[in-house]
Order: sequence, then C-alpha cells, then structure tokens
Amino acid sequence: MLADGPMIDAFRVTLAAEDDFDGWRDAARGLAEAGVPAQAIVWQVRGREPDLFAAGLPPPAPGSSFAVPRAFIDLAKAAICNRDPERFALLYALLLKLRSNRHAMDDRADPLLDRLERLAKDVRRDAHKMHAFVRFREVEDEDGARFVAWFEPDHHIVRREAGFFIRRFANMRWSILTPGLTIHWDGATLTEGPGAVRRDAPAKDSGADPVEETWKTYYASIFNPARVKVKAMTKEMPKKYWKNMPETALIGGLLAAAQNREAAMIETSRSQAPMPLSNVKTSWDALRAEAAGCTRCDLYKCATQTVFGEGPLDASIIFVGEQPGDQEDLAGRPFVGPAGEVFNTALAEAGIDRSTTYVTNAVKHFKFVLRGKKRIHARPDTSKIDACRWWQEQERGLIRPALTVALGATAARSLTGRTVTISKVRDAPLTLADGSECWVTIHPSFLLRLPDADARRTESARFVEDLKRIRQRVESLAA
Repeated sequence: MLADGPMIDAFRVTLAAEDDFDGWRDAARGLAEAGVPAQAIVWQVRGREPDLFAAGLPPPAPGSSFAVPRAFIDLAKAAICNRDPERFALLYALLLKLRSNRHAMDDRADPLLDRLERLAKDVRRDAHKMHAFVRFREVEDEDGARFVAWFEPDHHIVRREAGFFIRRFANMRWSILTPGLTIHWDGATLTEGPGAVRRDAPAKDSGADPVEETWKTYYASIFNPARVKVKAMTKEMPKKYWKNMPETALIGGLLAAAQNREAAMIETSRSQAPMPLSNVKTSWDALRAEAAGCTRCDLYKCATQTVFGEGPLDASIIFVGEQPGDQEDLAGRPFVGPAGEVFNTALAEAGIDRSTTYVTNAVKHFKFVLRGKKRIHARPDTSKIDACRWWQEQERGLIRPALTVALGATAARSLTGRTVTISKVRDAPLTLADGSECWVTIHPSFLLRLPDADARRTESARFVEDLKRIRQRVESLAA
C-alpha cells in the first residue's frame, strides 16, 4: 500500500485516432523540446481507458524547435499506421535521438531504427495488398450506381491509402468498408464513417456483375500452370483475401487441372489454338488498368504515369525494352523519344512494320535523377526489374507471340530471370519458360551513346542485321 497515494510521474497524450500522425507530431515536438524522456509519456488513443495517474502536457519550450530529416517524417507516417501498441513511444524515442544527433537515421545497426523500419515495411506491404485485392461490386442506391468493396486490413491504412483509390477511380462513386473505418467517395468529396461488418457489403457472386466477369476472364486467361507455385501464390495472395475476390473462385479448378494443362502446353507448344481476340482484348484492358495503379516498387512515386505496352494483341513479335525515358513518361507510350526514332528507322531498314509488332518495356515507370531541371535516365536495378517482371509476363501470356526480342540487358534479365551478356547470346535464340524463343540484341539508346561516328555506323548496321534475322525467323515459324 502507498503511504502518500499514487505518484503522478507521466505525461498523457491522447491522440484522435490510431493513425493520427499530425497529433503525434505536434505533441512529440513539444515534449521533445521540453526534454521529457520517453519513459515519462503515456500515449493513448481517444476512446481507450485513460491513465488516471498521468499528468497533462508540459508547456512548450520557447525558441527551442529543431528540424528532423525528411526520411524520419516518411518513416513515421508509415510506422504510425502499424497496429503495434508501442509505435508512438518508439517513434518518440527515435525523435529524441535525432534531437541530439541529426544523423541518427544513418545508423543502420541501431535496433530501434531497425524495428521501426520493419513496422513501416509491414504497413507498406499491407497497403500493397489493399491496392491489389480490393474488388468493387456494383450496387444501386438513391443516386444510381455505387461500387462497394469490403477489405480487412492488418494495419490502420485506410485513410493513408484513400488517395490511391481517389486518383484511380476519380469518376466513380465508391465505398470501401473495413472493420475499423469506412470511406466513401462521391466524385468530389471523401467522407468517413464508422467501421462495418462483412454482411454490410454485397456478397461475392451475389449476382451478374460485369466487373466480376471481367476479373474472372482476365485471371483465367493469365493463369499459367507451368509457372504456378502454390506456396508462393498464397504468400503473395493470402487466403484471407480470397473471399472478397471473384477470380479466386476459379483457383481450385485451375489448380486441379494444372498438371494436365502443363502437359498439354508442353505437348502442343505453339500449335495450340489461340484465345479469341475479343477475350484477349478484355483481359488486356483489365491488365492495363491494373498496371496504371502499380506500386510494386517505389518508381511510381516520381514518374508521371505507368507506360504500358502497345500494339496489336495478335502480334507475332514482342519487343521488350528497358524502361520509359523522359518523353515516354510524359506521353504514356513506349519508344517515342530519341531511342524510339532510332528503333523505328532500324525496323524500317530491316523490313519490319512497327505497327504489326507489340512494343513494351521491362520496367513500366521512368527512373531518373534530377540535374537542374532535366530528368536524366538512371538504369533500374535488379529489384525494380524483378518487381515489374509480372507485367511483361502477363502481356506475353495474353499475346503469345511467336518470338520475343529483348532490347538490351535489362530486358533480357526480365525475360530470362538471369543476367546475360549480349555479345554471348546475340546470335542464337534463348528458350523462355513457356517454350517460346527469345532473341537478344542491343537497346537502340546504345547507338545514341556512341561518340565515334564510324562505330555508330558499324553498330547500327549490325542492329539492322539482327532485326532482319528476327524477321526471317518469324517468317519461317509462320511457314
């Protein structure tokens, strides 16, 4: 028993919501400026039981504000959405470190920083799942059509990710229902509501829904039994999301038939009858719309837009480049800048009509560095190539070309999954996982970088010869 009653030895901060970054930041700044240690603060969210023995906040210390690196703000905005109850205190502890050492964020061995980065990573992973697995179903209300989705996030990400859905579905009236919060967009204003339960959302397969049918057609068309790995699939798309996704109703049957389909694919290879072009177009439209909101890597944050492939969906040749350049990023089309002009000229000399080919890139967003006002191309690293590989695999899976051409080492890496040396593989085809041929040649931008005119003429002529050989090979496959 305490002789003199309980001691008030802590400051209480009550935040407006679980993801209240602004409230945390304002309180943390004042506490840090006043020199309050982390262990003397109780962080709580409005609605929870208050700490009866906690004191109010200290008055701000005049003239003692301090700056923090932008990297800390980005980390805090993500980590604060994690469900870990210690996140507020952990972030405050790191803030105190930064007050005494502005370079504390550079200490990669710091266990506090490591833990916070893992919290932020979990939040970003959850956001990726929300982007990928939210499925809207059309319902009618007093104002007409509204699209409603049910989602169960692992963390407090709904407000954080609302902007993604506003940008992507700006002209739709939609609602996203989750257990903790609902958000509603009317085409002009976002509003919030209390959490919902699953039965408040329209059930999967509750009726004929063209949106659901599009997803089912798309998923069935891209499902590749030769590449399916059940453990990897369920890790990327956990079963907890399946009940909300119309296409997952197909998974059981597709997996059950996978071995037979794989054998049939190997046996018949390219002689297999192609999917009707109308179905390919429907699936391609869905794929392109999905890619427009791609966040598989962080390049989307600075790029103007996703630059998807273009060309006929029954093309015999797919050309895969590296990534969009400055002009491609602005135009939203592949190979329209200086390298595109070189490419078009070489195709014409080789007797290939570009309009009969499908042209895309291994990486769909422009990676660059700023030099003054200019955006200078920067080669995408392996993580970006691997993250974006999924898109070109789906493009190729729909179009099923007779032959794929890798323009440069980045494209070759994306198509084969390994690093190749162009000079060693340039004169003979490689076999891709689906059994089709891949030819590797230079990227047209290589010619633009050659300072010597004679070398440029020699390499240009060799590039044209590569393209001629490719044209002849396609013609022989069609004969």
